Amino acid sequence: MNVQELSRIASQIRRDVVRMVAGANSGHPGGSLGCADFLTVLYFHEMNHNPTDFKMDGIDEDIFFLSNGHISPVWYSVLSRSGYFPIEELGSFRKLSSRLQGHPSTDKGLPGVRMASGSLGQGLSCAIGAAEVKKLNNDPNLVFTLHGDGELQEGQIWEAAMYAAAKKVDNLIATVDYNGRQIDGDVDDVLSLGNLNQKWQAFGWEVLEMDGHNIEDIIKTFDKARSLTGNGKPIVIIMKTEMGQGVDYMMGSHKWHGVAPNGEQLEAALNQLEETLGDY
Repeated sequence: MNVQELSRIASQIRRDVVRMVAGANSGHPGGSLGCADFLTVLYFHEMNHNPTDFKMDGIDEDIFFLSNGHISPVWYSVLSRSGYFPIEELGSFRKLSSRLQGHPSTDKGLPGVRMASGSLGQGLSCAIGAAEVKKLNNDPNLVFTLHGDGELQEGQIWEAAMYAAAKKVDNLIATVDYNGRQIDGDVDDVLSLGNLNQKWQAFGWEVLEMDGHNIEDIIKTFDKARSLTGNGKPIVIIMKTEMGQGVDYMMGSHKWHGVAPNGEQLEAALNQLEETLGDY
């Protein structure tokens, strides 16, 4: 798909996000809106994957792990819009017995989900294991992950980062959503991460940067990351985003990390987001 087509999909994804969270009166719109462009490019342009024949083992396809599972609304929207399950199911978000729980889970067999996430810090370890399995199976496909910047305050992330470099897990591309905000405030105020580029480099990773709201830059950076695989180092992309991107009153603050818009706020948000594929 070209940039214009991907942009149109991302706009619809954002509409889905605010409608889902408002409908459930619960959820995490801020980070979901911020990662809409990234996940749109990943699923509609970058990954080799088969939405119509989902298999947990992911053999012969690229696979993705969402480590910061609280941004499930954007992932569910992307999964449904790319064909993993019916779009109408988005309306069941966070409802009793729904397959679309607040944090992704595997117990109900939702296509596209290979690990339960939401307990932050675990996704990189799982992704490394999956990447090593691909190497053992001589599967040339890649493993992708997404992490929150606040999540990087978890110690398990850095244990996993050390392991991946030491074991030359070079079929892994991790991305950090670097919006500078988490549930309690700015990341720098809660627990500063320091110079992330230098940290990852010191741990033995190839480090790239990209603008998470520039689809051309996302595509270009993915191309670069893919070209670096197989060279003995895992790859991490530091992705600069804005929490709440696309909805003016949500941007620039951590306050919409986990707050649902009311009816009036939902209408204001939808007026800013073009309906391009049809609402569910």
